[in-house]
Formats: sequence, structure tokens, C-alpha cells
Amino acid sequence: MVKAVYVLGAGGHSSVLVDSLKVNGEGVDAIFSLEQDLSRESLCDIKHFPNEDILLDQDPRHFLLVNGIGSLPGNSLRKIIFCKFSEKGYSFKQVISKHAIVSPYAILGHGVQIMAGAIVQAGAKIGNNSIINTGAIIEHDCIIGEHNHIAPGVTLSGQVITGANVHVGTGAIVIQGISIGEQSVIAAGAIITQHIENDKIVFGARANVQNKKG
Repeated sequence: MVKAVYVLGAGGHSSVLVDSLKVNGEGVDAIFSLEQDLSRESLCDIKHFPNEDILLDQDPRHFLLVNGIGSLPGNSLRKIIFCKFSEKGYSFKQVISKHAIVSPYAILGHGVQIMAGAIVQAGAKIGNNSIINTGAIIEHDCIIGEHNHIAPGVTLSGQVITGANVHVGTGAIVIQGISIGEQSVIAAGAIITQHIENDKIVFGARANVQNKKG
């Protein structure tokens, strides 16, 4: 059975996902979002509905969802949307750019999104609803937790492990064998050479570590 593909969200992240799907030759049947930005050319030719909750009255076996909500530190909307629909039996489609390099020996969870120029090496495991953004490198045997955002240009060397809800900012570098605890934020450009506990914010080339509530 051919399933319809519905995208949740109509912002910048959604436009990149739809662009990738179109380039891959995959169709998008509708977009669900309170707002519709008609200036985004990749979205303007797709049927739009203002409320995704109407999907809850449909049979989830007949379609796949794409989580078009972007991911920023401190904003849990993307996770909320994923959990809300997953708990009711709905499935989220993986979106993998044809311009990404993904090893056939990598394991990708539900709804994983891998953008153009990203590299995911053999033995890597990417958790549900995580984003591997443009040009990021996930080296061999890394384990990325659920609801992570690995931002553009990040390099994770081999065997890096991240907990759930981790944000690794643009251009950050994490050396091999490092663990990053859940809910932690690695700031853009940080260089991580030590294990990071839960709920920390890390910034700077010398990896200044602070409690998030501090």
C-alpha cells in the first residue's frame, strides 16, 4: 500500500526537508501548520491544512508523518509533536538527503533526518527523531540518543555517545570516546575533550562547563 506523506510544520526546517524529498523523487501530499509562509517556494505548491490534530481522526496505517519542526536548545515542541503522534500509533518517516553519505551498516531510528553533505559511518546508531544536519560527521560506532540535534558542521569522532535531548551546536568538535549526558547543550564551536554530565552547557574551545540552571 502506498502511504500518503504529511509534513508537520511549515518553517525553514520543513522547507529543507520538503526540498530533500522532492530531490529524492519522493512526494509530499500535504503540510499541516498554523502558519503558511508562501515565500518558501519549496512549500507553496503543496496542499496546506492549519491544524494537525485532524490527523488524529484518521487511520495511522494509511500515511507517514515528517516532523518539520526545527530543533533549538530549550524548545521542546519538536519532541512533543513526535511523542504525541507516536503514542497514538502514528509512524514518522526518515528523511535522508541523496547528497548525504550513510553507511548501510549504520542504524537509524524512527523519523531520523539526515541533511545534505552529512556523513554517517559504519556502526553508528541514530536515535528516534534526531536531526543530523548539513555537513555533520558522525564517525564509526557513535551512539546518538533520541531527540538530538547535531547541528551543521559538527564533527563527532568515533564512539561518541550522547544521551536524549542533546544539542550539539554548529561546528562543535567532540573527540573519540566521549559521552555527553542527556539534556546537555554543546555551544557552537566548542571543542569537547572530556565527558559531559547531564544538564550541562558547554562553550568555548577550552570547554567551559556550566550547569544549565546556572
